[in-house]
Amino acid sequence: MTESNRYELMMEVLSELAPEVRAARSTSRPVQPALSEVLRGFLPLPPQALFLGVASDGLPVLLNLADAVPGPMLIAGDPGSGKTALLKMIARGAEQCYRADEVQYGVITENPDDWRAERPSANRVDVFPAREGGSAEFIQSLDEWAHSNRNAGQAVLLLIDGLSAILRMDSDAQQSLRWLLLRGTTRRVWPIVTINARSVPDVRPWASFFHTRLFGKIMAAQDVGDLAGGSRPHLENLQAGSEFMLREGSDWLKFWIPTLD
Repeated sequence: MTESNRYELMMEVLSELAPEVRAARSTSRPVQPALSEVLRGFLPLPPQALFLGVASDGLPVLLNLADAVPGPMLIAGDPGSGKTALLKMIARGAEQCYRADEVQYGVITENPDDWRAERPSANRVDVFPAREGGSAEFIQSLDEWAHSNRNAGQAVLLLIDGLSAILRMDSDAQQSLRWLLLRGTTRRVWPIVTINARSVPDVRPWASFFHTRLFGKIMAAQDVGDLAGGSRPHLENLQAGSEFMLREGSDWLKFWIPTLD
C-alpha cells in the first residue's frame, strides 16, 4: 500500500468519526472540547500529519509534514483572536502524537513567560525571547541543520509568535530566515508564524513568503490588505480565540481549535 493510499484510507476512517466530534462541539459546555479528548477520536493520525484543528464537518484539518508544497504558514488576526492559542495547540498536539526524534519545535516569542508556563516536553527545543540573541542563534542553527539534514524521519517546527520580531534581528539571522521560508519545508523545517493584522504593512515584504495563510478574527478587513486574496470571508464573525479560516484555492475552510488540557 502506498503512502498516498494509506493517507486516503485514514481519512475515510476519520470521516466516520465526524458526527461524534460535531456532537461534542454542540454540547452546552462554555468552551471547546480539550485537545486530548479530540485527538482520542482521531488517533492514529495519518503518517506525518500535524493536527491543526477541526473543520465544520467534523473532520480534522491536517498538515502533511512530508509534503513541502504548502510551504511556511502565516496566522493573521487581531489581538486576542487566538493566534498564540493556535500555536500552542499545534505544539501540544505534536507532543501528544510524536516522539522527539520524529517532531521537535522551538519557539521565538516576545512573551517568553507565557510560553515557559507550558509543561516541560522532550519535543520542545527551547523558548527564545525575540529580543535576545538566542533567537537569532536558533534560526541560524536551524538553517545549518536544514542544509545538512539527512534525517528524513524528523521534522522541526519553527514557531515564531509575532512576525514583527524578526525586524530586530541582525542581517545574518534575517538571511537565514529568508532561506528557511523559501526552502525550509523541503528540508523538513516548517515555519509557522503569527502576525498582528495591524502590523501587516510593517512586514509586508516578509508576508509575501507565505503562501499558506490562516486568519483569525479580524474586524477591519483592510488591515490585511491582499493577504486574504480578492474574495474575503467575513473574518469579523469568527469567534475570537477558537475559530479560524484557511483559504483552499478559491474556497475557504472554517475550523476550530480545541482547548489545552
